[in-house]
Amino acid sequence: MKPIRTSITLYMMKPDKHVLSRSFIKAGTASANGETVLAQHRRVRLWIFVSAVLLLFLLLASIRYGSVFMEFSVFCHALRGDVGYETQRIILYAVRIPRSIAGLLAGVRLSLSGLLLQTVTDNALAGPNIIGVNAGAGFACVAALSFFPVFAARPAGIALAAFLGAFLTTLLIVLLAVRSMQSRSAVILAGVAVTSILNAAISCLTLLDTDILSAYNAFSVGGFSGIRMEQLSVPAAVIFGSLFLALLIAPRTAVLCIGDSAASLLGIGVRHLRLICILCASASAAAVVSFAGLLGFVGLIVPHMAKKLSGIHGGVSLTVLCVLLGGCVTVAADLIGRILFPPTEIPVGIMMAFIGGPFFIGLLWKRRHG
Repeated sequence: MKPIRTSITLYMMKPDKHVLSRSFIKAGTASANGETVLAQHRRVRLWIFVSAVLLLFLLLASIRYGSVFMEFSVFCHALRGDVGYETQRIILYAVRIPRSIAGLLAGVRLSLSGLLLQTVTDNALAGPNIIGVNAGAGFACVAALSFFPVFAARPAGIALAAFLGAFLTTLLIVLLAVRSMQSRSAVILAGVAVTSILNAAISCLTLLDTDILSAYNAFSVGGFSGIRMEQLSVPAAVIFGSLFLALLIAPRTAVLCIGDSAASLLGIGVRHLRLICILCASASAAAVVSFAGLLGFVGLIVPHMAKKLSGIHGGVSLTVLCVLLGGCVTVAADLIGRILFPPTEIPVGIMMAFIGGPFFIGLLWKRRHG
């Protein structure tokens, strides 16, 4: 006797409409939007392939183009390290390649951090800045410049202070919210409260010591200018470690979309899973802040792009697509900022603000009228 295969569709009530949260549908049958599961899988694989090819193209373009123009033949000679092209070789290997790798790492982890936070908080507007990453890093940077100038003057002083400030602030927010961790809004509320306090402290310190204002402004804008390969080794280890963990728990985080109660009935430890996701997102985002500064909007925009293109709201496939799109967006924004008004470069943080601001407004409008 063959086992009976059933189809279960779970619905979650929202104001004015029923929203399909998650469907377990027999392969080959029609889904709620008329698309079969097999067709949806093919669609996701197609977008993953397109994103991977686009990311490779953007990385090559980021190395090829910049404020200093190179003919294609000169670029090839410098890339091979031929004699007579030492200046161009230095530009490629000491400036553009580290910068391109930094953009890739930043995009991968900020986008995945945003995806994890939006999933575990059930808030489409959540991002690394919500859990205090940017505010904690900014306060640690200003405090180091004000009270420990010798330490801040070291090559990795500001980066280390930013990482510790971002990560410790996130731990503080988690501790404040841990008693109410069953509530998705607890982390958001704690993050907003701590962020406001730290921003007030930053304003106070910069008013008392105006000499540190210029250094903090450069850090707060965010960018990849002047990054060296040795600066990326430790952040890269943290980023790829947290990425591996995020891929392992992706199937479980996908179950959270059906609600905490239903996920608990399926054997998911909701409270512990949410804590792991928040720590994973904050550690990787803090690692990015340590070398890229306070980049905004990447963690907000990219998860929505991935969900829109793939039609799914969780799982390993969405995670992979999200990190590929994150790398594409950040590398492209940095490339545009470099070639738009040469030799002047627009920091990637400003470019992301131009892109992310209208997107954020559109998302708010959609939630209000959708």
